[in-house]
Amino acid sequence: MKRPVLETLRQVVSAVICAFPGGRESAAARLGYELKRFDNHVYENAGSRPLSYDQIHQLERDTGTTFLPEFISHLYGGMFVPLVRPEQLDNIDLYARAVNTAAKRGVVDQIIDKALDDGVIEPDEAKAIMQAHTRYLAARQAEVMATIQLHSKGGVH
Repeated sequence: MKRPVLETLRQVVSAVICAFPGGRESAAARLGYELKRFDNHVYENAGSRPLSYDQIHQLERDTGTTFLPEFISHLYGGMFVPLVRPEQLDNIDLYARAVNTAAKRGVVDQIIDKALDDGVIEPDEAKAIMQAHTRYLAARQAEVMATIQLHSKGGVH
């Protein structure tokens, strides 16, 4: 996944709405708002408060995205690693996770290779490298946790 880490809550909200099936209108309806009122909350117009984390989370559950936890994790210098439900795991899923992890590592290596073309890693290149590396580490952590969860009696501890 090559999308950049979102740096503001407004960018997060925008990304969630763009990912929502049916766009703004459907997202507004999902939260029980008329479109104008929803827009006021999204853009913080007319003295409206921004959408709450609970509201953003509700929209993200419907879209299957994780923009908000990735944003919050990034604020604290961390990474978001989603947990899986044990009933969703099997060896085919573990293989898919391993392939996904390898692909993310490949992206890191490609970005580094391209950045080194001129012999110097510029600040924006370093940022792209670290964002891709964080995604790789999160994928690897999720892969390891899923393996332990599937093949142990007690699951992840």
